[in-house]
Amino acid sequence: MAEAPHERILIYDRIDANKRSTLVIMAGFVLLAAGVFTSIGVIVSYYAGVQDSELLETSIRVGIAAAILASAIAVMMYFLAPTAVLTISGAHEVTKEEEPELYRVVENLSIGSGLLMPKVWVIEDGAPNALATGRDVDRAHVAVTRGLLDKLEKRELEAVMAHEMSHIGNLDIRLMTIVAVVVGIAALIADIMLRFTWYGAGARRSNRGKGGGGIGVILLVIAIVFLLISPIIAGIMRMALSRRREYLADSSGALLCRNPAALADALEKIAKDPDPLEAANKATAHLYIAAPLQGHESFMNKLFATHPPVEERVRLLRAMA
Repeated sequence: MAEAPHERILIYDRIDANKRSTLVIMAGFVLLAAGVFTSIGVIVSYYAGVQDSELLETSIRVGIAAAILASAIAVMMYFLAPTAVLTISGAHEVTKEEEPELYRVVENLSIGSGLLMPKVWVIEDGAPNALATGRDVDRAHVAVTRGLLDKLEKRELEAVMAHEMSHIGNLDIRLMTIVAVVVGIAALIADIMLRFTWYGAGARRSNRGKGGGGIGVILLVIAIVFLLISPIIAGIMRMALSRRREYLADSSGALLCRNPAALADALEKIAKDPDPLEAANKATAHLYIAAPLQGHESFMNKLFATHPPVEERVRLLRAMA
């Protein structure tokens, strides 16, 4: 009886597919942001007693002002994010003399990829894992846990670092930092505006004589509902984007190290390791090569998962080999 043919997947096809998925998700973020700031404009304009005939125009103006203010806050958070990630993770920078094997692996991959040498960090934690962070390719950082250095073979370490270098080359470190900031600001704005809605009821009553009829009420309800669900939508989109970028980094990393099987073996070892990663939390979980926070299997957990299933990643990598 003839053996069933093994599945074959071209690495370049996987890279192109993941890039297309990213563009779709990013377009969704643009639409979501437009909806959030328009909702802010509607709520503020309604409680200011703006007439129905001027409500839309005023809402757009207020929304633009809110977007400018939020952008200023986002820029500040963007510049602080990489330092915060490394501090929260408890990482310490290492030199070539301190970690010669790790440093040489990253150095060789930097040369092979044409990227500048990132700063190298170690997290003193027994669980095997790794992450990349930074604002751009010129200010990038890679960090590995002590468990990764102790438990992986050299070829597996090279494959993991190729994955992390791919995150840098694909500008995932910038993209995911921006998205994390956007999601955080969306949640903050939603909370502030809903509180304003609650406490602003008295101000609205004092403006009743100034106008704002049935259309205003309908728009207000829509805006409040949208603000209520926008952090949830943003969170789901963030996780979906994170999962697509992990697939992309797997494919790009396999291309860089030329050993998809080694990356598949490393992912299996990391997933099966029983040691919990103490340094990880919900704010930094999406940056690691494998999900550091383990939860119960459920539809909601899968929906908000920061990483695609390891079994699927391994299957695709072995199909590339």
